[in-house]
Amino acid sequence: MRIASLSAVLLLSLSACTFVKMAPGAAQVQVVALGKDMTACEKAGEIEVSVKDRLGPYARDEMSVRDELETLARNEAPALQADVIQPKGEPADGEQRFVAYRCGAAKPRASVKASDSAETVPLKD
Repeated sequence: MRIASLSAVLLLSLSACTFVKMAPGAAQVQVVALGKDMTACEKAGEIEVSVKDRLGPYARDEMSVRDELETLARNEAPALQADVIQPKGEPADGEQRFVAYRCGAAKPRASVKASDSAETVPLKD
């Protein structure tokens, strides 16, 4: 019984880990939100990526799966000479499709409204 409990805890803790590393050049690839207007950019292609979303009977952490899918898509973008990727839809069963774009100078920028800003305050010991 104790071994089964220990195994379950180990599997659950691993389910939140991210195992995909960023490849050279992928850090310069920007990710834009689903539905953002990309008409100012040239479509470079599509990227389909997948990861394990389950470890046996246990579902992995959804944010870890999303993060790994995005990282994999960013890793593939430089091969298409793309500098921006956009998801085509939500992840399903550990798979997701992205559209790759070449935007160059027309690269979309994140807009921050005054109401979206945050104040950073140092913590005291």
